[in-house]
Amino acid sequence: MSETGFAPFRITVCGIDELPGHCDVGVSHVLSILDPGLPPPPAFGSFGEHVRLDLRFDDIIDPIPGKTLPEPQHVDAVLAFGQELLAESPGAHLLVHCHMGVSRSTASMALILAQSRPDRDPAEALAEVVRIRPQTWPNLRILEIGDQKLGLDGKMVAAARDHYARAAKAEPQKARFFREVGRGREVEHLDLP
Repeated sequence: MSETGFAPFRITVCGIDELPGHCDVGVSHVLSILDPGLPPPPAFGSFGEHVRLDLRFDDIIDPIPGKTLPEPQHVDAVLAFGQELLAESPGAHLLVHCHMGVSRSTASMALILAQSRPDRDPAEALAEVVRIRPQTWPNLRILEIGDQKLGLDGKMVAAARDHYARAAKAEPQKARFFREVGRGREVEHLDLP
């Protein structure tokens, strides 16, 4: 969880296994992003009253047969949820989660933060997510769609590419993993072995 000077609400990013640890911290809004067909995690029954948006799509960036690609309507839903949160922001606490709290959730949180602060560089929004969730590897397709919808002129995508380069330098195996699972566009600009 982070008290952030960046947004007018508290933020948390996590994976499914971490959800039980956030039941008693006053989460008011939850963005739950999981693979299609998965039910809401049982931990939500212990969260108390909260507003929740459930989205179901796979953690991919290009079409793969049998998988559900993040689509513009998913990003529209994320941004609309962020707007609703801003309208209620005094005292709000947003938790965004996906399976591991690394890719879909971090991309979505970065877009919500960028939307909440149009006066700031989108790279700062992504940096805030990385600050609270160092293992961040945001889903490029979500960021590409959101960058266009928010009129960021490619700044969020450029920030993501810079982040991938830093993350790959620190953990080359992570970059190789994403290349091997079909997310090569995220690392194509990097010199990987």
